[in-house]
Amino acid sequence: MSARRRWIRRGLWLLWATMAYNAIEAIVALWAGARADSIALVGFGFDSVIELAAAAVVTWRFSVEARGGSAIEVEQAEHRVHRFVGVTFFVLATYVLLQSAWDLWAREAPSESMAGLVLAAVSLVVMPLVAVWKLRVAAAIESAALRAEAKETIACSYLSFCLLLGLAANALVGWWWADPAAALLMVPWLIREGKEGWEGEGCCAHD
Repeated sequence: MSARRRWIRRGLWLLWATMAYNAIEAIVALWAGARADSIALVGFGFDSVIELAAAAVVTWRFSVEARGGSAIEVEQAEHRVHRFVGVTFFVLATYVLLQSAWDLWAREAPSESMAGLVLAAVSLVVMPLVAVWKLRVAAAIESAALRAEAKETIACSYLSFCLLLGLAANALVGWWWADPAAALLMVPWLIREGKEGWEGEGCCAHD
């Protein structure tokens, strides 16, 4: 088996694991958010659905190459998937902007939920590790699409941090605004990554 094919297989395993984890994350977050009446947790579940969609289309791109697609087919799939992931960054930026603005206007503090707290803590540990491995695979096969999807995994990790920060800050010092304020800091980066993906920039070979 060639070195490239081994990297492709590793990439597929990482993407399958990402989709499985995000499916569980979405279900738990939406359920916990509904029980705790927490907009933050419901939004976290929505983010998981966005990342699940991004991982699914990148998996399709990898499957094209894994089943022996021509160089032209692989290049076309790479370009289409990279643009799709770019769109998901725009969707995620819109969600973060709207939810954060609503939380600040309504003074919506993140509701306490043990299930949500555990979920955010686990995601903060697991997702950065997955993102690092995705970036390694992306660099090895020079896939800008996987690189962009890995950055979306990093965004998920950051939102986990924001959720934990909001819960802790509200519980300890009453800073109900910490969660949305921290999330808003990510919006310019999300828009930049979305623009890069849509324009087809950011090839791993030049990182």
